[in-house]
Amino acid sequence: MVPTIQNHKARRDYFITETYEAGLELKGTEVKSLRNARASIDEAFARVERGQCWLYNAHINPYEFGNRYNVDPLRPRRLLLHRKEIDKLAGHLNAKGMALVPLKIYFTKSFAKVLLGLGKGKGEIDKRETLKRKTADREIQRAMRDHTKQRS
Repeated sequence: MVPTIQNHKARRDYFITETYEAGLELKGTEVKSLRNARASIDEAFARVERGQCWLYNAHINPYEFGNRYNVDPLRPRRLLLHRKEIDKLAGHLNAKGMALVPLKIYFTKSFAKVLLGLGKGKGEIDKRETLKRKTADREIQRAMRDHTKQRS
């Protein structure tokens, strides 16, 4: 089973409104590194430039046996989307505060895919509110679990 690479900061820092699945254009040794889960997309973001969608700051470690075939780990990578999707994303990204962030990288069959989230940035107050809600839900679940254990 091939692991997925998650962006742990995305849902904490953004209100995700829509998601899009895009193909990822990679060089040969990058695919091998991704299959070994040797990548990070925590600082990554995507942009629409000159009619194409690009992924920036996605760090894919050089493949350890790749020698001269390895490429720059932080190079921009093209995202493969349909023209209508790119135009729609470009329209959404023109709004103030909207960003396109990668949520995860995974493989379907033998193709690398990126799940992109269209989101609006959260402020500090929103982040604290989300954290409080998560903590409260966790406490409720823990109390319910303990309560059912005591009844049995």
